[in-house]
Amino acid sequence: MTMSTEVKRFHLEIAELRERIDWNYFFWAWGLGSQDATSEACQSLKAEAEAMLKEWEGSCSCKALLMRTPANSDGDDILIGDNLELRLPMLRQQKVQEAGKPLLSMADFVRPQDQGVRDEIGLFCTTVDAAIEYYEDDPYLRMMAQTLADRLAEATAERINDEMPGIRPAVGYPMMPDMSMNFVLDSILDMKQIGITLTTSGMMQPHASVSGMILPNPGAVYFNIGAIGDDQLEDYAQRRGMSLEEIRRFVRK
Repeated sequence: MTMSTEVKRFHLEIAELRERIDWNYFFWAWGLGSQDATSEACQSLKAEAEAMLKEWEGSCSCKALLMRTPANSDGDDILIGDNLELRLPMLRQQKVQEAGKPLLSMADFVRPQDQGVRDEIGLFCTTVDAAIEYYEDDPYLRMMAQTLADRLAEATAERINDEMPGIRPAVGYPMMPDMSMNFVLDSILDMKQIGITLTTSGMMQPHASVSGMILPNPGAVYFNIGAIGDDQLEDYAQRRGMSLEEIRRFVRK
């Protein structure tokens, strides 16, 4: 899919990202999420992780792609591209969370097309060099490398967010549970530029990769789509140009 909006490429060294690593999520991945981050177990694990990061400096790096694109919303769809030529269908909450609160869609945070004023969103992906996966013969070190790489991929996404402040819902997470959106993003960003490939299920390889959108609307908030009824799933499949059976393979309910 060709779009004229420029895709910006980033190559970031580990030293640039160390301060952005969220160690709480790292501890959670190791089953230490209930412990205080200053506990002996957490600090010992962090020291090992920081030593590994030091080994990687100069030989491994983090990469990202970001496209800032004109955008407007049309119902539950987000229209993007210089001429709003591409339609990205979104899902909407169906189960009321609290009385009086609206049922949200990501499209709600993009200015409607009928207002006649262009808005803007970002599309991005980040990854960490597959070269960090050196530790095939040591399960402990391999897990250390993988959990560290996951944190670096998220830290890279945070760094990209500096270019375009806003929330950054990721594909496969509660706000955007349809893994097939990765195929759409790949067709726009050309993920292979930074070494990302997709499996038939829409998963990214290397595993330490993140993709999604940036919504710069100051009123945008994170939310959970939650349960998706068959009525909405059928409507969503139609808007995506896919069969109901096909979309069921990709939407995490």
